[in-house]
Amino acid sequence: MAAVEGVLSALERNWEMVDGALAGLDGAILARRPTDQCNSIAWLLWHMTRVVDTFVHTRLQAQPQVWIREGWYTRFGMDSDPDDRGVGWTATQVAQWVPPAKDVQVGYYEAIKQTTRAYLATLSDTDLEVRRVIPPVPEPRTVAAALGQMTWDNVAHGGQIAYLRGLFQGMGWYSR
Repeated sequence: MAAVEGVLSALERNWEMVDGALAGLDGAILARRPTDQCNSIAWLLWHMTRVVDTFVHTRLQAQPQVWIREGWYTRFGMDSDPDDRGVGWTATQVAQWVPPAKDVQVGYYEAIKQTTRAYLATLSDTDLEVRRVIPPVPEPRTVAAALGQMTWDNVAHGGQIAYLRGLFQGMGWYSR
């Protein structure tokens, strides 16, 4: 379990920052894009959460994603495509995307935080050393490497969310 502590610590700190960034924001701020070439806080939160759901459930456990299993896709007004997480979307697609109400967005995000914590608690050092093909990378890699990639992606998007919060409404994300 000691090897998982770094991943969990990075995710928890990022989630704390994102939670602070989301505090007090309304639907208009969540959906706002600073330019037509940028993502909104809502889109970034959805994408960030979809990536973690994909890694934790499909790629690392060969289980159905929470997106599908719990019907979050219907609450987002989207289809159940397990591969749709925003990767490769055009600026037009991002502009046309209509985010659901904040409680739906945060509900999915919270569900994934919970299932990710539960999954990470089950991993041993031996589990992290298992090498296998974990898409989209075709070469075998360790579970630890895949978790590192997922964590990096999560932290990068968390920072974008915090930055946009600061740009639109001030530094509410800063808690310490």
